[in-house]
Amino acid sequence: MSCLTHQFLSVALMLGAAQLIRSYSYNNCIADAYSKGEGFKCINRKANNISDIIRDLPPSVTNLNVSLNQLRAIPDDSFIHLPNLQNLRLDQNHLINISQKAFLNLHQLRSLNLSFNNISQLDPLVFKELHNLTFLSLTNNTLKQLPEGIFSSNLNLATLIMGQNLLMNFSGIVESVSHLTNLKTLDLCFNSLTSLSHANASLPTSLKELYLCRNQLTTLGCERSFLVYIRLLDLSYNFMLPTVAFQGVNLKQLNYLRLRSTSVKVVEFLDTSDIDAGRVDFSGTGLSNDSLLTELCTLLKRKVKRIKNMWLGSNSIRNLTNNSLRHCPEITRSLDLSRNKLRKTTCLTFLDSHRDIKILNVEHNLLYYLHSCKNHTEIHVQELSYRYNRILSVSASAFYNVPHIKTLLLNINSIAFLHRYALKGLSQLEKLRLDNNLLTDLFKENFEDNVKLKTLNLRNNRISVIFNSTFLMLRNLTILDLGGNKITHIKPSGLDGLISLSKLYLDGNNLQHVDSSLYHVFQDTLTTLDLQSNQIRFLTETKESPFKNLSRLSDLKLDRQRPYGMTILPRTFFRGLHSLRSLYLTYNNLYDLSPDVFDDLTGLRFLNLDSCCVGVIKLRPGVFKNLRNLTELVVENMGIQNFSKQVFGNLTRLRRLQMNRNVMQRIPVDALQSLPNLNYLDIRNIPLSCTCKNILLQNWTRYDPNVQVVYLYNLLCQSDPSIKFYNFDTKVCFIDLGEYMFFSTAAVLFLFTVSPLLYVKLYWKFKYSYYVFRSWFSEQWRRFREEEENCKYDAFISYNSSDEQWVMDQLVPNLEGNGSSFKLCLHHRDFELGRDIVDNIVSAVYSSRKTICVVSRNFLQSEWCSLEIQLASYRLFDEHRDVLLLVFLEPISERKLSSYHRMRKVMLKKTYLQWPGSDCTDPTQAQDLFWNQLRRGIRMESRLETEDSTKCDDKTEHLETSDDKYYLLP
Repeated sequence: MSCLTHQFLSVALMLGAAQLIRSYSYNNCIADAYSKGEGFKCINRKANNISDIIRDLPPSVTNLNVSLNQLRAIPDDSFIHLPNLQNLRLDQNHLINISQKAFLNLHQLRSLNLSFNNISQLDPLVFKELHNLTFLSLTNNTLKQLPEGIFSSNLNLATLIMGQNLLMNFSGIVESVSHLTNLKTLDLCFNSLTSLSHANASLPTSLKELYLCRNQLTTLGCERSFLVYIRLLDLSYNFMLPTVAFQGVNLKQLNYLRLRSTSVKVVEFLDTSDIDAGRVDFSGTGLSNDSLLTELCTLLKRKVKRIKNMWLGSNSIRNLTNNSLRHCPEITRSLDLSRNKLRKTTCLTFLDSHRDIKILNVEHNLLYYLHSCKNHTEIHVQELSYRYNRILSVSASAFYNVPHIKTLLLNINSIAFLHRYALKGLSQLEKLRLDNNLLTDLFKENFEDNVKLKTLNLRNNRISVIFNSTFLMLRNLTILDLGGNKITHIKPSGLDGLISLSKLYLDGNNLQHVDSSLYHVFQDTLTTLDLQSNQIRFLTETKESPFKNLSRLSDLKLDRQRPYGMTILPRTFFRGLHSLRSLYLTYNNLYDLSPDVFDDLTGLRFLNLDSCCVGVIKLRPGVFKNLRNLTELVVENMGIQNFSKQVFGNLTRLRRLQMNRNVMQRIPVDALQSLPNLNYLDIRNIPLSCTCKNILLQNWTRYDPNVQVVYLYNLLCQSDPSIKFYNFDTKVCFIDLGEYMFFSTAAVLFLFTVSPLLYVKLYWKFKYSYYVFRSWFSEQWRRFREEEENCKYDAFISYNSSDEQWVMDQLVPNLEGNGSSFKLCLHHRDFELGRDIVDNIVSAVYSSRKTICVVSRNFLQSEWCSLEIQLASYRLFDEHRDVLLLVFLEPISERKLSSYHRMRKVMLKKTYLQWPGSDCTDPTQAQDLFWNQLRRGIRMESRLETEDSTKCDDKTEHLETSDDKYYLLP
């Protein structure tokens, strides 16, 4: 009772404070868990009105993402209640119209993204209020022109992106941005511009990057100094742009010019332009053969002696000979040969005259074989990329002539054969990528020279076994990625030598157990271990943890074990992992979680148990008891039916709790209140019942100012999806508490007090009434009355079986014989066979003129005898018929009779007879007197009143009743 009172009192207090407390949950937005109410995501909502999405957000919002919705318009004053907004995303909606005052009051806004909408026109004053705007994206809309003065108030704008529109009037664009003294980047790619002609206005001097790619430029049409301040100019994919378009245009200050896929003839262009030749990107300029390359290089060499970067990508170059680049100025930094049609590189002999080059990019070509380069001239390349080719095999010493390489990228090829000495001589190598190939075997000779290697990526190959000493020489390796292979086991010394390894990825393999070599090798170094999507499974408990010596491990992934999951999580499995910060156990079909399985994870910050269990699981009290540092817990889709406060009792630092997709109908509020730092709760897709047992939860979710319940106002009731959980009717739960408790308490006390008395006093009366009613209902009552009036029996004899001898030897002969001719009803002789015994008793009492109770000590202890005297006494008192005669076979003291209230009542009203015992002076005379008095009592009129009898007149005579008791004394 006290617990119930406490709960209702809590509800009352919460309701009383409801008007003073603001909810921390929102209709269509989710607050970033660690943004302190400043960052919100309102993504993929069904609402098509901006007000419906953001109207309940607090004024403290600074970052707001309303992407991927169905918005078609932004009306006036949409964000007026968010004066602190700094970053706003409205991209990927269906916006057509933005009202003039849509952004009113957003004086702090710095970034606005309106890309990927259907905006075809803008109001000239739409951005008027955005004085601090520095970034604006209008990409992928249908703008054809800009209204005059649209950016007149946006003097701080630094980046303006208007690509993928239908803009045609470049002069209008220049006019709109000419006053933007802080503008640095202007993106106009993918529009319909045909020239750069303009009126009197000019581009701001602050503008450094101008992107004009994929337009329809046929001429520049601008004055000489128009581009003088531009540092990066992208004119690529203007297919009709000719060389002549650059005549008279000052390009001397450009740091990078991109002319890919234009009609510009680069040799002619360089001959007539004042641009620094080393700053032109020659990718996609049609340099497909040696003669064109030679011509270009000769021209470049006349202009400059050294060139920093040489871009020759996308030129359909099929072959490079020793002379292909010989006439070029010395390339000092990088050469880009990507996206050509090279089939071989012949040990990079084409770089013989450019040995000091640092970066070589040969990606996206048609290379299929890397030959041995042991006897070739040394080249000082430090970064070499062969990604996205068709390389099948790599020969021994394939990189012998480039011993200074630090980064080698061979990933995303078809390498099935890597010679044991393919990487011979690469003593400076620090990063090697061999992922996404067809390698099956690794040997210790593969990496024996790569002593400085720090990152080795072998993901997505077909490696099945890690042989002994494979990585023995890689003492500086910090990252080893073996994920996505077919590794079934690791040899005992397979990981030896990796004394500096920090991150090990073994996910997506076929490991069936956690290899013991892990804790022998990585005692003080390993921080990240990824074992997800293997075949690790436990059927019984293990004696020791495979991670017991990994004292620095902070990130462990064990999710999605195939094909059945881990099934059992041994109690000792995580022993020793005191430094672990993140643990993933999702999709593992665990049958149970032992209460002490996480006991050693005292440093854990993040725990993900999403879909980790099979069927329905119960979170046992104490399962998280030692996770005092946990800040984020994911227990989604675990089949949780219920849990108690003790489950989360020690999670005092927990901030984020995700419980969605479980099956509980009720969530105990005290369990949530035991999490003092909780600020994010996800209970979506839980079948919460909208009943009084969840009233505390309803009020807690609505009025708690600290905890955000994700999409609270969209949570539905299980019983009726048309009703929302946050406002289901709770009136029935709030009946007058005092009155309710008073009457409930009074009723309970009355019941427990009166029930024993009623049982003692009225038990047989109730029972009698039931049977009488049942008889009446089946029309037997009339039969009883008729039989009584017809006097079927003169007397019904009620006696105990222990007194049967006296009844048969004395009573029956003296009343049915000796000239008396009374007809007696005896239960063993006259009760109807197969009939309910109580029905027989009722019938006997009502079909007899009298009931004679032969009272003895045994009689008083008999339940059936008690019933018979009760029925007769009811007839005596309730019907006023003199139907009961008491015959005492033996003396019974007053004390013993005191508990038989009904009999005492009869004895006070009626005289009674006592059988004279053998100790009488004259027993024979006393017994004769006894039988005469009994016969007289049987003949007496059954009516207590003195009116004339109408029935049985020949057998009865009037006898005055007396209040005196009649005794037969010896």
